[in-house]
Amino acid sequence: MTPRERVLTAFAHEQPDRVPRWCGASAEFWAKAKRDLALDDEALRVRVGDDFRRVHAQYAGPAFPLRRAEATCRTIFGIERAGLGYGQPLEHPLAGATIRQVHDYPWPDPAWMDVSKIRGQALSFGRQYAILGGDWSPFWHDAIDLLGMENLYMKMYDEPRLVDAVMGHMVDYYAAVSERVFDAAGGAIDIFFIGNDLGSQTGPLLGPGLFGRFILPHLRRLIDLGHAYGLKVQLHCCGGFRPLIPALIDAGLDALHAVQPCCAGMDLRALKADFGESLVFNGAIDSHHVLIDGTPQSVRRDVRKVLEVMMPGGGYVAGASHDTILEETPTENVLAMFDAIGEFGRYQAG
Repeated sequence: MTPRERVLTAFAHEQPDRVPRWCGASAEFWAKAKRDLALDDEALRVRVGDDFRRVHAQYAGPAFPLRRAEATCRTIFGIERAGLGYGQPLEHPLAGATIRQVHDYPWPDPAWMDVSKIRGQALSFGRQYAILGGDWSPFWHDAIDLLGMENLYMKMYDEPRLVDAVMGHMVDYYAAVSERVFDAAGGAIDIFFIGNDLGSQTGPLLGPGLFGRFILPHLRRLIDLGHAYGLKVQLHCCGGFRPLIPALIDAGLDALHAVQPCCAGMDLRALKADFGESLVFNGAIDSHHVLIDGTPQSVRRDVRKVLEVMMPGGGYVAGASHDTILEETPTENVLAMFDAIGEFGRYQAG
């Protein structure tokens, strides 16, 4: 099988020749691994056996100089951030806004994203790999930036229409960008990949009631958009969010990434038994206690245990339990993970 055929077979809940492999890594780890192995980007992906490739639209809108000296970046919704990595918001501009002020906020224009190179990027891989595309669409995170987290929770009770307005404007933007991406791709994308972290170490960040009222309708809109273009839809979601999974299945979600087994409610055996016929699970190999703290030998043992639980019947993609493998992760442990997936992740023919 080609990597693309392998992935699409797994997404059809059938058994391919072997479990597909997924490699998501931080820029810092990726640079370190390329140095350690003396490989370029594509050669490194081939070395780990990654069955996916990803294409992105590029920002081509107006330049917005940072207003604060301490700011290190600016989001598409005008939030300046600072701190380690992606940082934290320096302001919450809609914290005290009225609904009128929400509507009058300078929301971004989807045309600012240049999609002209999308199809060429996707086709450059010769249709050998499963292609991920579409806007990441992290509207839950953006709402926290715009309103402040505690304030957002209170407004869900006190001013639900205002929360609806904020969410609606953001998802209007994200949906329009993804439509432009999919139109430009002309069928060269396989999977619409979106991301919103709805869980913590100890459980969901909001209960099924608030999730169903404020978040799920917008996720459903994005899922329906992907399906309208004939795409599978995969959601990245960190943490322990098991109580929300039935609603995600009802909304038509195809796959969940990255499945953190160390979080509350995310026991792999239970997830596979309860939801494995409805959802593809992507990830599940502990990127903290196993990949960072382990050895190549212990990584190999843990990978085998995870595969024994998750691979039967298809519907599983193997990889780390977080999309961005961190810089402190030993390169040799990551190689051991992918090599073990290749060795132990083969299905019996016929």
